[in-house]
Amino acid sequence: MLNLFRTLIRIHFFLVLLLCCTNCTAQNNRNKMSDNPMLCNPDTGLCEMPAKGSAVGLETAPMPVKPTKPIQIIYFTDPICSSCWGIEPQLRRLKLEYGEYLHIDYRMGGLLPDWSYNSGGISKPSDVAGHWDEVSHHYDMPIDGDVWLEDPLPSSYPPSIAFKAAQMQDELRAIAFLRRIREMVFLEKKNITRWEHLQKAAEETGLDAALMKTAMEGSASQAFQKDLELARSMGVRGFPTLFFSDAAGNRLTLYGARPYAQFEQNLKALLPDASGKPFDTRPEALFTRYPTLTSREFSTLSGKPKAEVEQLLSDLFEAKKLRKTVTKNGVLWIWVKN
Repeated sequence: MLNLFRTLIRIHFFLVLLLCCTNCTAQNNRNKMSDNPMLCNPDTGLCEMPAKGSAVGLETAPMPVKPTKPIQIIYFTDPICSSCWGIEPQLRRLKLEYGEYLHIDYRMGGLLPDWSYNSGGISKPSDVAGHWDEVSHHYDMPIDGDVWLEDPLPSSYPPSIAFKAAQMQDELRAIAFLRRIREMVFLEKKNITRWEHLQKAAEETGLDAALMKTAMEGSASQAFQKDLELARSMGVRGFPTLFFSDAAGNRLTLYGARPYAQFEQNLKALLPDASGKPFDTRPEALFTRYPTLTSREFSTLSGKPKAEVEQLLSDLFEAKKLRKTVTKNGVLWIWVKN
């Protein structure tokens, strides 16, 4: 009996030791992930940049103000930020419910300058492929990581500069352009550093592609550098980062992919009297506002369960009211214009 007791004690000690080692390994993996911006951390919802020098304090850094609406949001993002793709449902609902109160100022953060570094366990594009597939399941937003195997991007700077060029033409069309190039890279496995894809996205969203190309070689590149400088001055370390501010200069910060309730909470903390505007959740109304929607986006906007949404959208597809882009990790639904 004594020998059996001693054996049980040894087994217990071994299991505790194994658990501790496992936890340490998991924590180290998460730490490594946070060190590399291309490995966005699902735990924090953040694509985090490696620390470089000191930054101005978040509460003292200057913040551009557009007084057209009570609340301004400066949104630091990147065309290939998977966590930013993950908050598209929340942002779209925020615009529908509280658009009359807020203006969102899109800024580029420079997620991937190039591949001249080796951190967080990756050193080449193919290392990102499996991670993107995992992130897709985590956010329930379709992402196909095979782009990093088939036609990998050398940098996120060219599409970021293209977005700044689009902003110079038309702010609303620039947001549509950003959405389109994200669909290209996340779902269609297109290398959006290539001009032919940027040109197509510009034309599809009503922008002047020739004017965009000219701006990318000069003024848009300068505007992108200003965004990078602003991000550094405001202490931005990862994406998405959203700064909410009111006319009095009060500021709240939202880091990473967060539930919709936290977006709403930040807004109402600065503007307590804000009330969500009811909006039409019928498919034709939602697709009129947003011509492409994932199943998760439609569920978030309509308030319907995901299973019910997928059946509804499938019925509309069978009725030829929708087209769809199918990926191994989900579907993008596209409204068919009459």
